[in-house]
Amino acid sequence: MTPHDLVLTPRGLRFQGRIFPCTVGKGGIIADKHEGDGATPLGVHRIVGLLYRHDRIARPADWAVPIRPGDLWSDDAKDEDYNLMVRAPYPHSHEILRRADPLYDIVLITDWNWPYAERGRGSAIFLHQWRRPGYPTEGCIAFRRNHLRWIVSRIRYESRVIVR
Repeated sequence: MTPHDLVLTPRGLRFQGRIFPCTVGKGGIIADKHEGDGATPLGVHRIVGLLYRHDRIARPADWAVPIRPGDLWSDDAKDEDYNLMVRAPYPHSHEILRRADPLYDIVLITDWNWPYAERGRGSAIFLHQWRRPGYPTEGCIAFRRNHLRWIVSRIRYESRVIVR
């Protein structure tokens, strides 16, 4: 573990001497993740990308990529683009990245089952804004907006998300 790691604990996510309240998947934290189980996977996950809504917020970091209309994330285990960002029109099961609500205004992408996805092992473990305190996700880790912005402004290339 390094000082730049984000460590999920029973009290919240520990990062740079602070504990941030967060929510995890409705399926809890598990070792054997599968698509649709709503669980957050155990393990050490690298942060491999940062997306943001450029029409709503200023660029949160110089390496952030804007979410455009038509940006999607494939969650169809039968498709060759499973667990990858894709563009509309896309006929397979997917998640819309440019949402009407603010949940994906800032999205940190982890390397869970990426870039070479094992079919059905689960897709898209993001760090994003929560709906409200205590409201579970579909497997992601979610935070208060200002906490997520604070985290994003301080992570480094070597930062990892450690889920124990």
